[in-house]
Amino acid sequence: MTENILVAVAWPYANGPLHIGHAAGVYIPADIFARYQRLKGNNVLMVSGSDSHGTPVTLEAEKQGISEEDIFEKYHAEFLGYWETLGVTFDLFTSTHTENHAKVAQKIFLDLYNNGYIYKDTMSQPYCMNEKRFLADRYVHGKCPHCDFEQARGDQCDNCGRTLDPQELINMTCLLCGDHPTFKNTEHFFLKLSHFEKSLIDWVKQQNHWRSNVRNFSIGYLEGGLKDRAITRDIEWGIPVPVEGYEDKSIYVWFEAVVGYLSASQEWANGTDNKEQWKDYWLGNSKSYYFMGKDNIPFHTIIWPAMLMGSGELNLPYNVPANEYLNLEGLKLSTSRNWAVWLSDYLKHYEPDPLRYVISSNMPETSDSDFSWKEYVRANNDELVATYGNLVHRVLTMVHRKFEGRVPTPRNVDTNSKKLLEEAKSIFEDTGNKINECKFRSGLSSAMTLAQSVNRYLDQQAPWKATPEDAATTLWVSLSVINCLKTALYPFLPFSSEKLHLMLGLEGSIQDNAWTWDSDQIQPNVLLPKPTPLFTKLDASVVEQETQLMG
Repeated sequence: MTENILVAVAWPYANGPLHIGHAAGVYIPADIFARYQRLKGNNVLMVSGSDSHGTPVTLEAEKQGISEEDIFEKYHAEFLGYWETLGVTFDLFTSTHTENHAKVAQKIFLDLYNNGYIYKDTMSQPYCMNEKRFLADRYVHGKCPHCDFEQARGDQCDNCGRTLDPQELINMTCLLCGDHPTFKNTEHFFLKLSHFEKSLIDWVKQQNHWRSNVRNFSIGYLEGGLKDRAITRDIEWGIPVPVEGYEDKSIYVWFEAVVGYLSASQEWANGTDNKEQWKDYWLGNSKSYYFMGKDNIPFHTIIWPAMLMGSGELNLPYNVPANEYLNLEGLKLSTSRNWAVWLSDYLKHYEPDPLRYVISSNMPETSDSDFSWKEYVRANNDELVATYGNLVHRVLTMVHRKFEGRVPTPRNVDTNSKKLLEEAKSIFEDTGNKINECKFRSGLSSAMTLAQSVNRYLDQQAPWKATPEDAATTLWVSLSVINCLKTALYPFLPFSSEKLHLMLGLEGSIQDNAWTWDSDQIQPNVLLPKPTPLFTKLDASVVEQETQLMG
């Protein structure tokens, strides 16, 4: 039965370039999942956009001496380039700086306000005497009271993941002048999170299909107790509070950013013939999957669900397959220290599929993982080139040499051949199931075992010295299983899979077909084009060259 599936992807701050940690944590897993679901015939809506407001953008604008809008537009355009080159297939990648988003965010605010879940109260907020201004959360740093991390921000600790209020920081300093701010009272609007504590615990405990790290973190967070949270700030760059008399305040960026999944869905629908079809993904029998890094777990398993509970009848998240962190050469990625592999740099020099492969094979699904250039080169050369690419090339080359480039006609399919075809059927199904369960590492590993099996089969059958009849059967079986591999690996390796699709003499595009495989898809006597390598072998010098550019 066809399903309606929302793929809701974390919104990157439009205040700087993205690196491979972002790709591994969020964008590649989301794209793998969406590509598979589309092939399955499900109705898929994959949305995200640039998080354009808040202090991260303001800080960068002040640093560069240009406007916040210029900063946001610069990086938004850069993000769109990443997705096209890396093959991340959004149905809509918009931004929070649109009239549509402001309208939807303000409506959610008013729904919660009118339902009694937002209230006014005074709060003590950092105030810098030197700058003569209230300081938004990211303008203050200090020691985390939970884990002693020295560089915790006023809104969250990046080390332990706890959300914070600025007054909780130890030895807090102003990011602008370095002095210790004072605290002054200011009136703001608060979300009554405490009201939803029991409902959220009951709901999260029922989500047995969630990853254990996501579920356990969320339960632990909730059992620690929820505090009401201020959702407005004294900052101009943002969405105005839709209440008379508070025009000088903006809706806090974390509140309006999560509304972006809804506003983007509505913006997408507004561009179609049916402006109401966003409801297919937000009401009734539909499933929503939220892809993000582990630092965003509480916003999507606790705060956003509370907002949904309080504002109306919209569906709660079905799954939140948040990833842990990707480290680099054994160290934590650091943009300030340039300890990163920037997507813009990578995509200038290398193909997207090898990066998608290396990230997928070592995806930080339940624990942190590591990227190294040595492992990247090894995986590219030993697995993509030698195991998979060489398999494709040797089979297609033998077809051209022995059968003038035409798919041979199988004769008697022997026991070895039947066994391989059965294995392909089983692995194809297993790969799909793993992707559907958001177990991407396991799904890729399953598919790659099939490539190894075909290589062993070729060595056993030795078509280069067999009779023409036996060689015809062996090569036809090999082509059929390679065709299975092509589809199984398509969500992970879309560019090389589309290239292989054409080299197998098939028409159209993989994405135009369904997630199906049958050996009869490879028809005898079809003329195949001359094969070209799927992947490029990398020189070992790449490791030293790229490592020297970091840090």
